[in-house]
Amino acid sequence: MTTRVFGHKAPDTDSLGSALIWEWYLNHTGTAAQAALLGTPNTEAAFVAQHWGFAQPEIIADVADGETCVIVDTNNPAELPANINAANVTAIIDHHKLVGGLETAGPIDITIRPLACTATIMHDLMGDTAAEMPDGIKGLVLSCIVSDTLAFRSPTTTAHDQALAERLASDLGLDMQAYATQMFEAKSDISAFSDAALLRMDSKEYAVGDTSFRVSVLETTAPQIVLDRKASLMASMADVAAEDGVDQVLLFVVDILAEEATLMIPNELTKAVAEASFSVSVTGDTVVLPGVMSRKKQIIPNLKTA
Repeated sequence: MTTRVFGHKAPDTDSLGSALIWEWYLNHTGTAAQAALLGTPNTEAAFVAQHWGFAQPEIIADVADGETCVIVDTNNPAELPANINAANVTAIIDHHKLVGGLETAGPIDITIRPLACTATIMHDLMGDTAAEMPDGIKGLVLSCIVSDTLAFRSPTTTAHDQALAERLASDLGLDMQAYATQMFEAKSDISAFSDAALLRMDSKEYAVGDTSFRVSVLETTAPQIVLDRKASLMASMADVAAEDGVDQVLLFVVDILAEEATLMIPNELTKAVAEASFSVSVTGDTVVLPGVMSRKKQIIPNLKTA
């Protein structure tokens, strides 16, 4: 029996990387495992996998009844296959808040820790086996940390994440800042994606009272490339919201270098959310939010509709 290992829909670097890391660990310690994806990875995640010599895992649409699975980098049923509660989930490894709604056939191993990324948690869980990681797996762990901390700029960064990343970079003989630049340049290349794909690329569903949102974040070192598509992106928001069964798409364009986010304002609802959530006055179709870089710590916890 092979254990499927997968993260959330709209796979980013930590989701893809963690699935591959745990696939290696399970296989290395005697449990047959195979990484999978729940969608096409973003450009940074695809770059990272290729850079460290990994083929893209199979993209799956759902899981079968009784299929043995490990969930990584999420515990939110909205981000998982529709049939997940009928599968045999044996473990969850995550660094997000506990959402609830998952149901399992029996007791399972759950590890949720307040660290910047799932890969750091995995490294800790490996114990002495972490010393046996090949360079490719070390590179994936490092990449996940760099991505989720925005090279230590994000408020989600912990001293433990940073120390591990620095140690891995030293082991690999890697200039971490130069490598981070390569990763962020890959993430900033959005030329091949439609507006709808961009709005879903790095997004999570979240409800505030009776209002549901798709909270989308595009992290980039070239924000103007995204903002140049502002009109078409805002025009696509209503269609994406309707197709996905939410009331509104919120798009935050995070400028990694300037350490700020720009929120697009297509309508009065979004304007009200921006003003209530971030104590700003909105006068146009965008608003700049200085210092806002983390959806997990700075965006979702602050969202209000009035």
